[in-house]
Amino acid sequence: MKNRYRIEDGFSLLELMIALGVAAIIATFALPAYRTHVAKTHRLDAAAALQRAVQFIETARLAQTGTDSIALSAGLDQAPSSGTPVYKLALLPESAANGGYTIDAAPVASGVMQDDACGVFIIDATGLRSNRLADTAAPLDAAKSSACWTGKG
Repeated sequence: MKNRYRIEDGFSLLELMIALGVAAIIATFALPAYRTHVAKTHRLDAAAALQRAVQFIETARLAQTGTDSIALSAGLDQAPSSGTPVYKLALLPESAANGGYTIDAAPVASGVMQDDACGVFIIDATGLRSNRLADTAAPLDAAKSSACWTGKG
């Protein structure tokens, strides 16, 4: 005796379209959250790279016996320290306002953070931390800058 009911294997077109619709809805919310998380991670990496550079410069200044200039070594001149740089660090010369030096972390021109709202991260010898947009010299306001340094910006 044959079974009168046929067992169907696989998915129907309607089931496939429903699954694709659910995946599209999930992706609509997941991709912006992922991009926000990646940007936050890059910002925190830049802040950590600046702190490492400050430690290096302070140690080099204590060990310095002459008037030799100090430069950031390989690995300390970019964030992340290895791989493709997202931020490039630069040691700026001494001025009357910065206490001895300023280090800035500027987004790489063709990188993922080039149009970031936090722009360039700046720290000086006095410990003053700030940000400015890459194309201007005017600093961001203190609240926005603080949010950038803590990863909330």
